[in-house]
Formats: sequence, C-alpha cells, structure tokens
Amino acid sequence: MTFRRPRSLNGLILVGFGLVTLPLLFSVLWALWSLDRVAEQSEDLVNTGVTAAANNRLLAEHVGSLERVTRQYAVLRNEDARQLVRQDLQTIFDRLSQMRSLAESADALPLVQSVGGQASEIVDAITQPDLDAAGAQAVVAQFANLKTDVTRLTQRLNDYVDGKLVALQSSTREAQRISAWQVAALVPGTIIIVLFFILLVARPIRQIDNAIDQLGRSGFSKPIVVAGPQDLEKLGRQLEWLRLRLLELAQEKNRFLRHMSHELKTPLANIREGTELLLDGTLGDLDPAQREVADILRLNGLKLLQLIENLLSFSAWQTKNEVLTLSDFPLRALVISVAREQRLALKAAQIQLRLEVEDIVVNADRDKLRTVLDNLLSNAIKFTPKGGYVTIRAGVAPGGFVIEFADTGLGIPEDERPRIFDAFFQGRREQGGQVAGTGIGLSVVMECIQAHNGSVELLDTGEFPGAHFRVSIPQQQQVMRTEKLAANA
Repeated sequence: MTFRRPRSLNGLILVGFGLVTLPLLFSVLWALWSLDRVAEQSEDLVNTGVTAAANNRLLAEHVGSLERVTRQYAVLRNEDARQLVRQDLQTIFDRLSQMRSLAESADALPLVQSVGGQASEIVDAITQPDLDAAGAQAVVAQFANLKTDVTRLTQRLNDYVDGKLVALQSSTREAQRISAWQVAALVPGTIIIVLFFILLVARPIRQIDNAIDQLGRSGFSKPIVVAGPQDLEKLGRQLEWLRLRLLELAQEKNRFLRHMSHELKTPLANIREGTELLLDGTLGDLDPAQREVADILRLNGLKLLQLIENLLSFSAWQTKNEVLTLSDFPLRALVISVAREQRLALKAAQIQLRLEVEDIVVNADRDKLRTVLDNLLSNAIKFTPKGGYVTIRAGVAPGGFVIEFADTGLGIPEDERPRIFDAFFQGRREQGGQVAGTGIGLSVVMECIQAHNGSVELLDTGEFPGAHFRVSIPQQQQVMRTEKLAANA
C-alpha cells in the first residue's frame, strides 16, 4: 500500500492539519466522555450515599419507636396501643421496601428479610391474648437481636457505598492515567507529523530558493527542477522557462559583445599603427605640440584597446570558452612591462609608481595575469589624484604568491564594496581620464583570478588612504625565488 500524498500545497496543508487535529480531537472527546462518566458516577454515588444514610437513620428510629409502643402495649394491653404497634410495624415494612433495591445491589437482601421477619414475629407474639407478663418480657427482649440485624444492615449498606467510592476513585485515576498516556503519545506524534509535512513543503521551497539564488548570481547553466506539490512544481517550471530566457538573452549579449569588440579592434589597430608611425618619425619629424597630440592619441588608443580586451575577456568567461595556458615566467618582469605600457597615463596624471616586487618565477597564464595587472593599475590611476602615488607589491605567500595594488585616492565607499566585482557596476565617484570605463574591469580581474583558483579581496588595513587590493594565486609547487630566471626574462 503506497502513500498518495496530495498534489497541491493547499491539499498538503489540509491533510497535515487534519492529521495533527484528529488525534487531538479524539483525545479531547475521550477526556470529555471520561469526565462525563466520572461526573455521572459521582452523582449516583452521592445520591446512593444520601439515600442509604437517610434510610438507615429512619429504620433505626422506626425500630426504636416499635420497641417503645411494644413495651406500652405489654403494660396497657388495650386496643389503642395495639393499633400503634401495628402502625409502627407497617412503617418498618414501608421503609424496608424502599431500601430493597439498594440492599439487593449491596447483597444485603437476606438482612432486610431478617429485619422484617423479626419485627413481624415480635408484633405477632406481643399481641397474643393469653400472653402473661413473663412472656411479654421475653418478647420485648427479642428487640436486641432485631437491633443487631439493623446495625448489620446499616454496616452492609455503608460498606457498599464505600466500595462504590473506592471504585470511583480507581476509575478517576485510570482516566487520568489514560489521559496522561494520550498526551505523552500525542506530543511526540504531533511533532513527528509536523516535521514530516514541513519536510514535504520545505524541500520544494528550498529548491525554489536555490533556483532564485542561482538566477540572481547569473547561473543559467544548471536546469531548475522542483519536485513537490503541483503548484510548486508549476512555479519551478516557470523559473525554468525564465532561466532559459535569461540564458538566451545572455548568449545574445555575449555574441553582440564579441562581434562589436572584433569590429572595433580593426579600425583601432589602424589608428594605433598610424599613431606609432607618427611618433617614430616615419612620416617626418614632429614638433613638440604635434608629438603631444600624438601621445594623447596613443594613450587613449591603448585605453580603448584595454576596454575592448576586457569586453572580449568578459564575453569569453561568460560563455566558458576561455581556457588557461599555464607557463613559468618571472613576475617582476611582467609587472615592469605592464607599468611601461601605462607610463604615459602615469606621466599625464603626475602619479608616482612604487614597485615592491620580489624576483620570483610563477606558474600561471601570462596573458590573463597581464590583463589582471593592467586592469588593476589602470583602475588605480583613474582614482588617484594628481601628485599621488600607486604602490604595487608582490611576493611569496604560503602555498602561492600574492600581488597587492594600493593608491592614495579617496577609497571605495562602504555601500559600494559588495558590488565592485559585479559586471558593469560603476560607482558614484567620477573617474579620471578621457575615456570612461565600462565597469567590467574588476569583473574581468575576478574571473581571471578565479580561473587560477585564486582570490581577490579589498583590504582595509589603514596603511593606504585609497583602495587596497590583494590578489592571491595558489601554486601546485612552492614558488621559488630565482634571480637568474628573472634576469633572463
């Protein structure tokens, strides 16, 4: 037999509510029934006790009255006294008749019959015409046995009432014990049922939450599958449709970026080539003003090339088409090479570059690491005021090597720090330079470093007034300091 759970969330909630409520309702109904039964027994016991006590008292009074009128008749021997004796005897018979049902329940019916028989024998004996004084005294003496039977009857009825009281107490304790067991079983049972249905509902909700988190992090590659109630499965199918649509839009965006970047690189290459010809003097010597204009063209051409390369790198990482080409190379030589390419920008902004780079050989993708260095240095130049300085540090770290970039700018506001590595995010502060950034420089840095299984973080050590980035890249083998390889680069 298989458990067929409801297919909708509302049905699942109703079934869970029913399974939790039914045991509680049964326990409440049983408690009410037990309470009503105990109350009924208590009322019956009270009525029985009151009736038994009243009948016992009245029977004792009737027997005492019969004894008095019998003694009077033994002396007077007249008709009035004889009538009083017969009346008291009838009163005793009436009282015994009222006590008969209770005496039968108390198994005291023989005592009732004995009391009635003795009373009748005494009256018949005392009313004999030829009874002398001695005989009358003997008859009156029989009241002692009659009173003894009355006392025994009273005791038997009292014992019966006490027995019913004990039974009532036992029944009450049994009801309390059963109620306690019901509560003891109901609490963990209810908790188990609640946890079971929470798991049934929480699992698809957790899947939906993970799917939304995946979409929020631009994770469109993993299909979204939600298993659970029909309405939650329907929501999962809608999220899967949204994922496919977002994936399609992302692919279209990346195709556009690749096509536009390639289209822009061709005319830009021609512009850079012409600028280099002018600066080299191939077309004739340039006066200082002309050379200044040519330097500006060259500088901004390099910036545009960097932007295009960032777009191409970003597009490649988004489509997961980019692979690493690992090789061993001296890190200091690469840093100096990147700094030389940025010398015009440093000179134009009157920014001093401080290099604190150890002569070490690293194993990484040289072109990707160059992109990282170029982007971080370009970013530092943009936000460093004139007359400031940029510091580049690099050296061996446990398990790999680190590179640090720090500037003397205004730094990054606290509210912008969580988003600085998001693609196309640009802060509120104005950037320097004549060519505005695209907002993907740090995103490309993050992608390149993560491809090396490394990390990039924004530090807040207080050593520098501006931004302070640290790049950590692990190495399969310990990075070795080697002056020789660095010198041959």
